[in-house]
Amino acid sequence: MTGSVPRPLAAVLDGSTPPGVLPWPADRPVEEALAAARDAGWSGAVLDLAGVADKAEFMARCAGSLRLPDWFGRNWDALADCLTDLSWCPATGGRLLVVTGWQGYASAAPDDWSVVEGVLADAVGYWRGTATGLAVIMVRGRAGQGA
Repeated sequence: MTGSVPRPLAAVLDGSTPPGVLPWPADRPVEEALAAARDAGWSGAVLDLAGVADKAEFMARCAGSLRLPDWFGRNWDALADCLTDLSWCPATGGRLLVVTGWQGYASAAPDDWSVVEGVLADAVGYWRGTATGLAVIMVRGRAGQGA
């Protein structure tokens, strides 16, 4: 399946390039990315941010979509802690996080969105070089595709 996904993701999944924050075309179903991840032994999750306009709703979406542990404090530090201590989410391969519908939140709360980008990039960097790396896909445009 990895042959049918864009080259940057395929290279991450086959181990030829380190995981990172990657774009995903809005016209491609995110299920393709999730299926490729599963085929490569990775786990995957979708964080759909459509309609999110503030930090409280963003944190609620993270808690629900990512099935964050009960100790998640719904603040930036707690999110960073959850993404760098994934003991609550064991994996034998890497982890893929697909973020959809993020553009509205990025426009409504640009300062918060800047923090989100930093938290995600830091989490990817934290897991880089491990057997259970973390890659994040940012779906471009108005992605209405579900997983």
